[in-house]
Amino acid sequence: MHVLVPMDYSELSKEALRTAVTVHAGADITVLHVLDWHTSDRGPGGWGDTPDEFDQWLEGAKERADELFAEARSIADEHDAEVATETIVGDDAKQIVRYAEDHEIDLIVMGSHSRSLPARILLGSVSETVVRRAPVPVTVVR
Repeated sequence: MHVLVPMDYSELSKEALRTAVTVHAGADITVLHVLDWHTSDRGPGGWGDTPDEFDQWLEGAKERADELFAEARSIADEHDAEVATETIVGDDAKQIVRYAEDHEIDLIVMGSHSRSLPARILLGSVSETVVRRAPVPVTVVR
């Protein structure tokens, strides 16, 4: 079994990983972090006039992802599990679904949300979109 755990910096995504390594012990688990400039603190259109600004953001986002992956490996180690890690750039929900389609994923385990209520209303819930569009079962951790 191959389990995909999309992670951001929320406690719910960490709880989703704990659930995956506990309930699906022995499964291949991939932690996926999507670098989505739409949800970045810089926001859409906040890149200025030069492509270098986006490149700098991307480099910083990848460095932060490495820190997230270190934490994910630590969580996995606590449960005598191993995780593979992947980073991709794009829209959160679309990239999670695409990854599941392209990598023979059997199950997605993810946190229910990480944004504030106003952001979820305006932007939609990533987990809700994944549940509706994923080609495999999705376990949503609350």
